[in-house]
Amino acid sequence: MTAAAQDLVVQRPEGLYCPPGDFYIDPWRPVPRAVVTHAHADHARVGHGRYLAAAPAEGVLRARLGEIDLMTLPYGERITHHGVTVSLHPAGHVLGSAQVRLEHGGRVWVASGDYKVAPDRTCAPFEPVRCDVFITESTFGLPIYRWCPDEELFADVNAWWAANAAVGRASVLACYSFGKAQRILSGVDPSIGSIIVHGAVEPLNRAYRAAGVELPPTRLVSEVADKAELRRCLVLCPPSATASTWLRRFGECSTAFASGWMQLRGARRRGGYDRGFVLSDHADWPGLLDAIGATGAQRVIVTHGSVPVMVRYLAEQGLQAQAFQTEYGDDRIEADTEPAGEGA
Repeated sequence: MTAAAQDLVVQRPEGLYCPPGDFYIDPWRPVPRAVVTHAHADHARVGHGRYLAAAPAEGVLRARLGEIDLMTLPYGERITHHGVTVSLHPAGHVLGSAQVRLEHGGRVWVASGDYKVAPDRTCAPFEPVRCDVFITESTFGLPIYRWCPDEELFADVNAWWAANAAVGRASVLACYSFGKAQRILSGVDPSIGSIIVHGAVEPLNRAYRAAGVELPPTRLVSEVADKAELRRCLVLCPPSATASTWLRRFGECSTAFASGWMQLRGARRRGGYDRGFVLSDHADWPGLLDAIGATGAQRVIVTHGSVPVMVRYLAEQGLQAQAFQTEYGDDRIEADTEPAGEGA
């Protein structure tokens, strides 16, 4: 039997497939059985027959996908399907994000989904899982990507907000509605002023609060009668909303974008933002290498992001490295799915 025939995960047009278990991991086309690592739109899609996800992801998955046939597992709990033992382990990416551990015939594979190793008060921290083969993302898999500590980042965000509030100018911070917005909420100083969120953000806030994540009070702009209050507030909205008529409600404002892509020179200017804050829910270059090393895997498969660079680097380190071609979108699909709308 060839090595490929023994693989626990292979590529198919529908997504990453486990042959002995007869199920898919984060498939991008409708399948009968899908194990979903997290609720971002490029990994969790409508149309599957049955879903399996980590228990903390239930609220956000239902908020995003609606009525689905969903089974959940607590982190670390094992089930066996067609002889394959499956367990889900924290990925540290967003609420409910999970790595998928597969064990069959004495072999252990782990599919990471998206992950980060930096601390985050809004989700369970990344848990290294020992395995023979590790399937990893590489969204920010270039040496230029190195994140500063959250303390420094949020000190900058709070200083920007406070300076704007002092001159009666709203602070509009564009960010992805799921994960990034809640992480920002957990780190900003609500004593500076009111926090207004777009209508695409608030349903996810409710799901986080229902899961026990502590967030400061937030309101929709339609719930604020005092126009002076709007001129001192922090506004969290999806990137598309900064180009919509919804933004006019805040009058004069300063705009910013929170993303790992802000590490690139010129990204803020091209987006038309006044400020850029480097904040990502993915691992940076050192984080990726630390996570891969902690698995002990001698074979690593890279799924999306800076794939050729990561594969080449890992091969130079003596690992058996290769790539899967996937349809995961390194945040761009997520941004495209968030409506500008009127945001309530």
